Amino acid sequence: MVRMSAEERRESVVRAAMSEFARGGYHGTSTEAIARRVGVSQPYLFRLFPGKKAIFLAAAERCMEETIRTFAEAADGLKGEEALHAMATAYIRVIEERPERLMMQMQMYVAVAAAEEEGDTAFGESVRAGWMRLWDVVHLPLGADVNETTTFMAYGMLVNCLVAMGFPPQHRVWEGLYPSARVTGRLEK
Repeated sequence: MVRMSAEERRESVVRAAMSEFARGGYHGTSTEAIARRVGVSQPYLFRLFPGKKAIFLAAAERCMEETIRTFAEAADGLKGEEALHAMATAYIRVIEERPERLMMQMQMYVAVAAAEEEGDTAFGESVRAGWMRLWDVVHLPLGADVNETTTFMAYGMLVNCLVAMGFPPQHRVWEGLYPSARVTGRLEK
């Protein structure tokens, strides 16, 4: 049996945390469930991370970094309408292949709102910083046009909400997305 390094174990915790938090949210996910998924004890988990909040923030940062990378790679060398369609198509592929990333994003926003209600701004600061990096990665290929970027991000959040609510691909709510989007059995451009 090959032993994992602490960094490899830490990486497996972040991946497991993304899946667990995506399903249960911050308050509905126990560190015990994350430890169990990774195959470590809770005390070992807390040697890797100082607490649940640190695990959540690491998972949130990873989620944003993966989304940023998805958009950056899709738009590489493209501008304007070509970049917009490439990024939209790449994101739809993420939703189809990695729905836990979309659900993790939604849980991040809920966690920020709940934490800030309690006076804790750390969640918000981290998630907003990730959001701004995401905005910039989208903004430049769209010609640094605030309206284009706002529209793209708004459509993305609408897609997130519709998927999270479980609207089936054939439902009429999908008509008109990314102006000529058609939904037939799966999300597609």
